[in-house]
Amino acid sequence: MPRRPKRRFPWSRLSEEKLLQVRLKDLKVTVEGTWLERCVRTLHEELDGRGIRFKPHVWISDEWFSPSDTPGIAIPFYLAHPRLMRLERKKIIDVEGATERDCMRILRHEAGHVVQLAYQLNRRRRWQKLFGRASQRYPRYYRPDPASKNYVQHLRMWYAQSHPEEDFAETFAVWLTPRSNWRNRYAGWPALRKLKYVDELMAEIADQRPRMTRRGRTDPLNKYKITLAEYYQNKQALYAVDTPKTYDRDLHRLFSADPRYKRSQTASTFLRNNRTKIRQMVALWTGERQFTLDSMLDDMIERCRELKLRAVGGERQLRMDFTVLLTAKTVHSLYGPNRKKWFAL
Repeated sequence: MPRRPKRRFPWSRLSEEKLLQVRLKDLKVTVEGTWLERCVRTLHEELDGRGIRFKPHVWISDEWFSPSDTPGIAIPFYLAHPRLMRLERKKIIDVEGATERDCMRILRHEAGHVVQLAYQLNRRRRWQKLFGRASQRYPRYYRPDPASKNYVQHLRMWYAQSHPEEDFAETFAVWLTPRSNWRNRYAGWPALRKLKYVDELMAEIADQRPRMTRRGRTDPLNKYKITLAEYYQNKQALYAVDTPKTYDRDLHRLFSADPRYKRSQTASTFLRNNRTKIRQMVALWTGERQFTLDSMLDDMIERCRELKLRAVGGERQLRMDFTVLLTAKTVHSLYGPNRKKWFAL
């Protein structure tokens, strides 16, 4: 097959300042001709390999989602071009679905929503008994129990616990993932009942025609008149979390204000040099967004500067100790009385 020529986008060479003034509708990016097309093809092959005849259609929008009125998947615009991915990483730090592995994880989750809608699975009594009522109001915020074994763990932040439909989508994604070894991985977990049910249910509907097959595109990118600057202003406000500013005692325990060490590296410089590794590690183990952690790091770096603290001792040990400190602060923020809500992605 001849290779499809790459599209040229005039905005891709603009300065960041000018790029941010471009409206989302004027980006005109598509799934076709990008690495996303390969991911979608892989998803269809996985569904076909499991005997599922219905294949979701995809389009570009402002974020990941599967609408409630059409069995398809919206993919965020920033994944359709390297320049937009770089801008997303600079503004939000995390780029959700930036690698083929992460993209496939999300596509499998959204495919669970598509299959549920297309075959109206939530109307079945057994489905409702295991997952709950799909008609339950979607929360804007939720507070999960990380230790619960009633739910599978696929996307971060224990997303299966946010709503019955998300519980099914996450269970479906684990079931669909090649070599997930879900029978052994979830042995002894109550969640295994849901996985076995999905396995039985998919075998049952394998040769059935779906009840809903419309191919509409909800909130396509060409409907968005806001600029990239407005988009990121809204997104950053959404991900911002108020955290307790009780750092002084802990920072004094970790770093030193003793005049004897005035020639040592400043604690603020140490943290700036190590913030990426620390932030990534804490995000991995707590589930918190890197954007939120970066805001906390900004506050702690500024406080180190004000307290005139110095980084005394081996860098490796200091980095490890500070990672533990930030993890503790993050967990306290997530579960302490100051964190009233969890944002439902």
